Order: sequence, then structure tokens, then C-alpha cells
Amino acid sequence: MMFYISSWNTPCNNIQLFARFDLMRWLATLLLAIALAATLTACDRQNLHRYQSFAFGTLIEIKIRNSDSSLADQASARLFNDFDSMHKDWHAWEAGKLTQTSDLLVKAEWFTADDSVLELIKLAQQYSQLSNGLFNPVIGKLIHAWGFQGAEQPEMPPSQEKIDKLLADLPGANDIEIDGSMMRGHNDQISLDLGAIAKGYAVAAGIQKLRAKGIQNALINAGGDLCGIGSQGERNWRIGIRNPSAEGIMASIELNNDECVFTSGDYERFFSHDGKRYHHIIDPRNGYPADKAVSVTVLHNNGAIADAASTALFIAGPNGWQEIAAKMGVSDIMMIDRQGRIIMTPSMQKRIKLEASDSNRAVLIREPLPADFSAGSSRPGKRGHE
Repeated sequence: MMFYISSWNTPCNNIQLFARFDLMRWLATLLLAIALAATLTACDRQNLHRYQSFAFGTLIEIKIRNSDSSLADQASARLFNDFDSMHKDWHAWEAGKLTQTSDLLVKAEWFTADDSVLELIKLAQQYSQLSNGLFNPVIGKLIHAWGFQGAEQPEMPPSQEKIDKLLADLPGANDIEIDGSMMRGHNDQISLDLGAIAKGYAVAAGIQKLRAKGIQNALINAGGDLCGIGSQGERNWRIGIRNPSAEGIMASIELNNDECVFTSGDYERFFSHDGKRYHHIIDPRNGYPADKAVSVTVLHNNGAIADAASTALFIAGPNGWQEIAAKMGVSDIMMIDRQGRIIMTPSMQKRIKLEASDSNRAVLIREPLPADFSAGSSRPGKRGHE
């Protein structure tokens, strides 16, 4: 069911919805917002402007605390236009700048990369290397084989034969050679899918654009993944972390200035076949959905890193995340494993508040490996240009 609401106003809030969006997804996000908004005082709500739209496959909400409502209106409208453009340019399977880039990369010839995708591809390549290839931005064909590139719900997994064929020449980020604005590919199986970094990059960029306009207090929430600056009034922005196995939130955290929180989970998109559940986060090492964690939350001051790291750590699982976390430079981490245990770093433990219903979970405190840890690792996918 789809619906559209133009705008409405309350004494303390100016709320506008710029696009139509999925009712159930909106309700889930709204319930989380209501639970946390209940803690706001009337004074906090004064001058708090809220705007909602739909991009990157999810509901995006912008909150701006500013006495100048005209500035907030103009800044949010411009930002939603930017998000729409990014969504079109970075779409993994609908015709746009990213699909054009993929088509050119498989030709193995130099070409001038479009500015709208160049910086994002450079960052994706960097983070892929730091993650030992667990975050792999060029395995669009494998993701497509699972049916997660499209609006329709997948019905069954691909055959083992098809997975084996895709793994035999699986591309890696190093199969893209970049020289300034020029780019070429070294594997004809390259298919860019930047879904595990695009939202983080966009939300963080949005925050910086608001700051450039003189807005010092804002929060951008893209389906539960968010970045914030300043505060919501008398207290910091307080956000909820979704319970991966039940309705509602399992924990909350107050943001310090200029921080982002991103979560990867097996509940975001999935299908069931013959009694088995398959989700959308694919492990490039074996071609199947990663099966060691249920969710991973990362707190960091860089949205793109938080987004990519939450995916890489989810794939790494409880026995492999520490090395990846150290290499990617993330230290505030919470993982829920398949046994329902909470694995947290000491720094995250200091920041997070578990809900009463989840306080009886087993909690394991683990440090990332030292930053100078060095271990031999093989990148999933054959090496191209080094």
C-alpha cells in the first residue's frame, strides 16, 4: 500500500513529507521515533522541524532544530533533491551513472569516470581492501543471482552450479584501476553494487551540507541508519537500535556531536524457501548469505565507514570481526550473534543503554585487535590490477 501526505504543522513542529513511501516501513520507523520522542520536553520540541521523504529504498527523515523555519525548509528541500539524484545515479540495476560505469568497466578500456560516482567508487575500493574483501562493491552479479536486485521478493536461492560459476571468477575491488579521473576494469564479471556504502556516504554528506548552511543541530535518519550534529535541545540526540528478533528497540544511544550509527541485520530483506531463511547480505567467500551474526551496529564519525564496516563485520561474524574492525578503524561496535548473545567493545558498552527486556542477554566484552595487528589474508575474488 502506498500513500502520500503533503504537509502538516503543529505548534512546535513543521513536518513535511515530500514523497510517497511504503506504509509498513514508515510505520516501523515511526514507532521507533515515537518511543524516543516521548522523552522530549515541550521546550526541546520548540523550533524542531521534521521532514520526510523516500530514497535509497527507505524512509528518510530530517530533523532540524533552528529558529529560522524558512532556512530549515529550504535546506531540507534541497537535501531531498540531492538524495533523489544520488539514488538515481548510484542505483545498482536501474539505468543510471553506476550501471553505465559497470558497462564500461567490463570492456577493459580506459574511460573518464563520471564525477557523480568516482569519489564513491574510490572510497568503496579503499574500504574493501581494509575489510579483506568482505565488503565487496563489485559483486552485483552474485547479488542479482540471489534476486536481491529488484523490487520483487526472491522465491528461491540460485543453484549451487550457478553460485560456483560466479565464484570461479569473482571480481574484487582491486580489479578496478583508477588514475585520476580515468578508470578501467580488469575483470569482465565486474558489476558495481554500492548498497553497503551509498546510504552512509549520502547521509554524512547531507549533514555536512546542512552545516555549511549554518545549521548546527540536525539529524538525518535513513531507515534507522543516521548521522547527527549538535543536539535536539536540552539533551543530545537519542536514537534507538532495533531489536533484530522482535518488535521495538533493544537499546538506545545518545550521540555526541557529529556521529553516525549504522546497523546491518538479517531482518532487513529476506525470503524463505523449504523452511530455510535467506537474507540479502552475501558472503563473497562462499556466495551464500552470511550466517554467523544477526545484526551489527557501528558508531563512528564517518557515515560511509560506519555503513561499510557494519556489513563487513556482519559477514566476519563473532570469530573474525576483531581484525576487520582494527583495520577499518572502528572501535564502537555491538554484534548480536546467532545464539542471541551481545558482543560489544568496551567503548560501546560505555555508550549504549540496553532496554529492560534485553538486559538479561549474555553480554561479552571484546576489544578489537591492536591497530598494528598484521595477518596474512586473502581477498575474496581474484586479483586484477595491483
